[in-house]
Amino acid sequence: MNPPPTAAEIGVIGGSGLYALLDDATEFEVSTPYGAPSDKITVADVGGRRVAFLPRHGRDHRFPPHKIPYRANLWALRSLGVRQIVAPCAVGGLRPELGPGTFVVPDQLIDRTSGREQTYYDAGAVHVSFADPYCPAGRATVLDSAERVKAVDGGTMVVVEGPRFSTRAESRWFTAIGGTIVNMTGHPEALLARELELCYTAIALVTDLDAGVEGDHGVTHEEVFRVFGENTARLREVLLDAVVKLPAERSCPCKDALAGIKLPIQLP
Repeated sequence: MNPPPTAAEIGVIGGSGLYALLDDATEFEVSTPYGAPSDKITVADVGGRRVAFLPRHGRDHRFPPHKIPYRANLWALRSLGVRQIVAPCAVGGLRPELGPGTFVVPDQLIDRTSGREQTYYDAGAVHVSFADPYCPAGRATVLDSAERVKAVDGGTMVVVEGPRFSTRAESRWFTAIGGTIVNMTGHPEALLARELELCYTAIALVTDLDAGVEGDHGVTHEEVFRVFGENTARLREVLLDAVVKLPAERSCPCKDALAGIKLPIQLP
């Protein structure tokens, strides 16, 4: 089915363990100049708001973090009419007090990835402001909804290339440079949203303490999925509450991020 350009106003990009969110949804297959997104996009009504859900890794988890089609994902959502995005993700805690099950709404990001396509501007000298990676209005809304899970307000997400987990030395270094949580998908997702003048808010679920924090064991794949699964219901409640509360009219800086700069390929 070909989606109309106003199919949705809010997007949710789901992370590991969150492959379905919306009930009674219409499914769209969206094509983009950057290839196909991670999966079909489902759109449904949530409290009077039209919400689009895209599983970041694909429903069968076929895309590892460094192979996710980030540019196609954000472009596809924008082409459906999405202007605000809430992005749940699994993270490792870089501080002892941020144990498994903790929710964090970060306000800063450190990019430690390499080789990823991270911009829509592959030609010409174009520079988009990224000092504050996350939407202030979106953060306020998500924090209000996440009060029920006692979410931590603020923190720096260190984004690593993956798919391997950190060494103990790397983990200690990330903490030393100001990192709060560590993740593999937060960049370039947030930056690409900014280049499309989208509001982007991350909500992070800590699934483990990173290798260099404490203890004598490293992070395991099984541990991450187990903790995420145990907290999926709480995360779903926060997300569904937040999308209803997001402002109907945007007044944040995100909507003017390009300030007259044109996209290299115009959206319909």
